[in-house]
Amino acid sequence: MIEYTEGYHTYYVYIITNKYRTTFYTGVTNNLGVRLQQHQENILNGNKTFASKYNIELLVYYEKFTWVQLAIAREKEIKGWRRDKKLDLIRSFNENFEFLNHHFVIDYVIPPSSDTRAMPELAKQ
Repeated sequence: MIEYTEGYHTYYVYIITNKYRTTFYTGVTNNLGVRLQQHQENILNGNKTFASKYNIELLVYYEKFTWVQLAIAREKEIKGWRRDKKLDLIRSFNENFEFLNHHFVIDYVIPPSSDTRAMPELAKQ
């Protein structure tokens, strides 16, 4: 299912991480709920992807776009950033570094170690 906004498609640039918030993956999609489920399924099925290798499935950041070209350009921009700049972006949107999957995936259960107090010092920089 493709989401529509005032006659336009909606595209998302997103950043997901693992339960320890140590590794990040940036992607673009036209259906964030489905894409998050695909990341989770890749992990469960043992598929050989970057995200599944590092158990990356937890949403911490997203932006909406109505033009796919702008979404792809933004994804490429973020992918080129250093880790500290990505962390600043995430915190500007999601101050407590919470997992946001429940906004897009029905019946998604956040792993028990999602407590931000358990976040390693490296991710708190």
